[in-house]
Amino acid sequence: MTREIEPQHHASLRDYEGVAHLARAVRELRHEAEALLPRMRGRRVWMVNSTAQGGGVAELLPPLVGLLRELDFDARWLVMESEDPSFFRLTKRLHNMIHGEGSADLAADERSLYERCGRLAADEIGGQVADGDLLIVHDPQPLAAGAALRRERDIAAVWRCHIGLDRENPATVAAWDFLEPWARAYDHAVFTAAEYIPRCLSGKASVLYPSIDPLSDKNRELPVHRLTAILAGGGLVRAGAPVADPPFSAVAQRLQADGSWAVATEPDDIGLLFRPIVCQVSRWDRLKGYLPLLQGFAALKRRIGDDAPRTLQLARLVLAGPDPAFIADDPEGREALDELCAAYRGLAPALQEDVAVLTLPMESREENALLVNALQRCSDVVVQNSLREGFGLTATEAMWKRIAVVGSSAVGLRQQIRDGLDGCLVRNPQDPEEIARTLGALLADPVRREALGLSAQQRVHDDFLIFAHLRRWLKVMGDTVASRWD
Repeated sequence: MTREIEPQHHASLRDYEGVAHLARAVRELRHEAEALLPRMRGRRVWMVNSTAQGGGVAELLPPLVGLLRELDFDARWLVMESEDPSFFRLTKRLHNMIHGEGSADLAADERSLYERCGRLAADEIGGQVADGDLLIVHDPQPLAAGAALRRERDIAAVWRCHIGLDRENPATVAAWDFLEPWARAYDHAVFTAAEYIPRCLSGKASVLYPSIDPLSDKNRELPVHRLTAILAGGGLVRAGAPVADPPFSAVAQRLQADGSWAVATEPDDIGLLFRPIVCQVSRWDRLKGYLPLLQGFAALKRRIGDDAPRTLQLARLVLAGPDPAFIADDPEGREALDELCAAYRGLAPALQEDVAVLTLPMESREENALLVNALQRCSDVVVQNSLREGFGLTATEAMWKRIAVVGSSAVGLRQQIRDGLDGCLVRNPQDPEEIARTLGALLADPVRREALGLSAQQRVHDDFLIFAHLRRWLKVMGDTVASRWD
């Protein structure tokens, strides 16, 4: 049911300090950590979530845990698993309900299922957690397990919820009514936006932005020869010359016109190194807005004439996501991908040629991250067209790379993107015409794209890197321990 994960984080604080524009942030982080360490001596910090790969939380935890250790905190990472597939179907449904989607009806047997799986996980986690430790539980999946431990043991507990909605409807009310008995057991709760905090946690919750790691495989700079080697190794381009790096353990797959999957260079080269690219990389989730983005790009292509700028005529849309078979806690991923595939097959052949739907291999986390990095760096515009978005680190990643970003008006994205300054916001992510207008204007204006990208990178540097994130976590940790035992 639970297993400890050894975080694979290869950058040290000294590595960050070696980068001129990061050195000051590292010094400030060290100073704050030294002030908190005496209070945390003898206490372990346990991070608990529900998957070791796929999604923003699994990417946040390795650098978070790794750097906490380097700062002399005893930090550990546990993943809660379940042999009952109905548990993750339920938690996915709760995820959707918190985003305001789906039926508001939850049956008594679903509460029993949630409680039972949480109890099993709590029994396993409890064998590792000692009195005096700090438990930080991420999202609804392990919420009941952490609540049980907080009630039964002399520990402190924080619930970190990465999702939310800025308004109430029957689905959100039902979801929070369901989760409230467990959520209220925690000493403190942390959300990504003030708008996400439910009434049941008012007064015992704070706001903490997620972040990216600038030296991770997904975000570090890629020299031209390394970029092309990654694209070739992952099967996204045909190597036109010998490549020094070995092939990847698995290659990207591309949807074909007949609905089958083949290597990404079939039936032709995508054009990542030569054509204007509009790209969205996310989990396969209906709430990520893939379908209206596809419809918007198709609408843009249908209305351009022979006199349109070549950037519009040659532009391709790349829709990419992980192989859904590897994402254990998201059973709807395959269904969402199948719906997108059906929409792609319904396009006219000429439009199909301008769209590439890709699944990225997950056999190696490092290779997957490098492929995402390379795809974003090959893009002229990166889109995150989410109908709902807790934060949207895929947008943060592209902003750090100085790429022009188009986001939706979902709360998490508008916290990052200042419309017209750091990128462009689409007010209605389900309106293909608005999407088409926004993409068309950006593709036709390279000067504006460059200006947006420069501002976006500065925005991330100031507010959304791992150092600011860790400093905020240090405050939450210190305040929680103080309120629990002082």
